[in-house]
Amino acid sequence: MNVLLVYPLFPKSFWSFEKTLAMLDRKAMLPPLGLVTVAAILPQEWHYQLVDRNVRQVTDAQWAWADLVMLSAMIVQKEDLLEQIREAKSHGKLVAVGGPYPTALPSEVTDVGADYLILDEGEITIPLFVDAIRRGETAGVFRSGGERPDVSMTPIARFDLLEFDAYAEMSVQFSRGCPFQCEFCDIIVLYGRKPRTKRPEQLLAELDCLYKLGWRRSVFVVDDNFIGNKAKVKLFLKELQPWMVSHHYPFSFATEASVDLSQDQELMDLMVKCNFGSVFLGIETPDEESLALTRKHQNTKDPLSNAVLKITRSGLRVMAGFIIGFDGEKPGAGARIVQFIEQNSIPTASFTMLQALPNTALWHRLEKESRLRGESANINQTTLMNFVPTRPLEEIAQEYVQAFWDLYEPSRYLDRTYRHYRLLGEATYPKKGKGGKKKVDRKALRALFIICWRQGVVRQTRWKFWHYLSKMAWHNPGGVSSYLSVCAQIEHFVDYREIVRDQIETQVAAFLKAEATPPDRRVPAQSI
Repeated sequence: MNVLLVYPLFPKSFWSFEKTLAMLDRKAMLPPLGLVTVAAILPQEWHYQLVDRNVRQVTDAQWAWADLVMLSAMIVQKEDLLEQIREAKSHGKLVAVGGPYPTALPSEVTDVGADYLILDEGEITIPLFVDAIRRGETAGVFRSGGERPDVSMTPIARFDLLEFDAYAEMSVQFSRGCPFQCEFCDIIVLYGRKPRTKRPEQLLAELDCLYKLGWRRSVFVVDDNFIGNKAKVKLFLKELQPWMVSHHYPFSFATEASVDLSQDQELMDLMVKCNFGSVFLGIETPDEESLALTRKHQNTKDPLSNAVLKITRSGLRVMAGFIIGFDGEKPGAGARIVQFIEQNSIPTASFTMLQALPNTALWHRLEKESRLRGESANINQTTLMNFVPTRPLEEIAQEYVQAFWDLYEPSRYLDRTYRHYRLLGEATYPKKGKGGKKKVDRKALRALFIICWRQGVVRQTRWKFWHYLSKMAWHNPGGVSSYLSVCAQIEHFVDYREIVRDQIETQVAAFLKAEATPPDRRVPAQSI
């Protein structure tokens, strides 16, 4: 069987980094790890082609070649997923879909013609689908019935199907699931609250595969909470460290983790020894009442500022996510988030308005309270809240737009980035050994020239750029390359903040015109 694997487009978003990627002549940040894992679970005697539409278009020859088209998508990709299902059906193809979005809202993909729904986790449902194909069935829905697969049996992804030069980073997965119970999070709905991990030797085999295929750059560990099972993570890192030494540190790593990482110095030290350079933290808000209400209790045990500082001083660059629009939130939440980010010198701070995602605890609570505005949801910085908040939507939106605008003003962004890297440079943490001699990367040199031209000559912040760069070269010479790569992100953000402002303001105007909701119909905060 000829199987065409198609990965839908991502819309412009906080993480799309089009201008930054263009400097490096890359097309996308990360590859479709889910689809290349699906290809590894499917029968290996079948034939596969993969098209990531963030890299290139599907050709007529590929449509003609395929017996079956398989697609996977997250909610943010839903628009192009639905379009590609229609396109595949127009070519007379059988279509199978899976992933977080179809699992959450299966009716939306069947409405446009999907034949097979391979839902939940593929290690369980893909074999059921293959059996149906072999029986000659031309449609079906395949679910796990609540069973969670043992990811220690997941095969090595078919990384050979990827165009390595197209991506800024490669990706692997160590675990699924998270032990916490944040009300708004759909990870625990999709993957459960008991983190399931791969065996250390299993993930090392994946890294070996990437190494043999020639990858020598950053690897993102895509776990939604890498430290969900700290004991297992430490066992893995203790085996990864000698592997990195013996291979002369071919990769740097980044991942996502809960804020309680700051409470485990041994774990942070192990990550740094293994060449983890950055970690994304779900901070959400500095307002403790909102954290308690949304059940993010792990963020209230220690002061958040102390946690960010401890992680930074351990040698890990901090990225963080923030949300506005929690129930009972007091006015000025946007300004408080900006103040927290500035005080803690966090360069890259993702910021969104709260969304009620399908089947989350938040979704079910709002449904009972008749506060959901629609059956669907989306996650993007240009999306209004999909439920009735406890304070005026236009007030939240105004604070959100202003905060996003302030955070990515070029001068303030440079200030934060410089302060953060000075903290990293002053940190005392376990030093790793020297890596092997690396070839001169012409794309990196080209990117360096573009950054220096745009930020050191063209932009009004040019004097600040050179001042900070010279001080970085003096105080933290080993961090200059990473520092410049983060400085380069402003090329994306300075344009994207205009998109955020324009689209949110347009939606608010349309909302006010259509809804004209009087104040007495809004849900009072004290009733929550």
